[in-house]
Amino acid sequence: MVNSRQIPTLMQLTNRSKHLEKKPMTLAERAYLPAILTGMGITLKHFFSKKATIRYPEETRPFSPTYRGLHVLKRDEQGRERCTACGLCAVACPAEAITMVAGERKKGEEGLYREEKYAVSYEINMLRCIFCGLCEEACPKAAVYLQADKMVPPRFERDEFTYGKDRLVEPVDPSARSKRGIQLTDEQAEALARRMAGMDA
Repeated sequence: MVNSRQIPTLMQLTNRSKHLEKKPMTLAERAYLPAILTGMGITLKHFFSKKATIRYPEETRPFSPTYRGLHVLKRDEQGRERCTACGLCAVACPAEAITMVAGERKKGEEGLYREEKYAVSYEINMLRCIFCGLCEEACPKAAVYLQADKMVPPRFERDEFTYGKDRLVEPVDPSARSKRGIQLTDEQAEALARRMAGMDA
C-alpha cells in the first residue's frame, strides 16, 4: 500500500488561469464553410501572384559571385593538367569525397601532364561533397576549382554521381573552359616562367 505522504503534490506555478467555455458550433461552422472559403482565398491569392518556381534545368537563376558549384580540374596555359596527385585536397575534404591514384609521367607525355607525378584516376563523390571549397584552398598547384557558373546536374542513378577525370578535367579548347580560376595570357605565363626560373636559380 502506498503512503499518501510519499506522493509529491503538483505545484502550481502561477495563479493566473483562463477558463475556456466550449460554445456550440453554428450551422456554417458545422458545414466547414468559413474554413473552405479561407482556404480558397489563400489559394486564389497565390494563383495570381508571381511564381516562386522555375523550369529547371531549362531555366536557371543568376548565381552569386561566391557560389561554389561543379568541380573542375584546371589545365595550365599550355593545356597540360595541373594536378600532381599530391593528395592535399583529399586530406582537406571533411566529407572524404575525393579519392585519387597517383602515377609517374612517362616519356613523351610532357605535353599532357605538367609535373612528373600526375593523377591516373581522380574521383569525387558528389553525393558526399558538401561544396565547402576546402579542396580548392588546399591545392598548391591551383588545379581544383569549384565553378561559380555551373551546378551538378540532376541524375537518376547513384553511380552517376561519382565524377572521374572524364567529367572533371576541363577541355583543351580555351574557349570552352570555365571562367573561374587562373586564366593567364601568353605574356603573363612567360613572365611567371621567368620569375619562377629566377627563384630556382
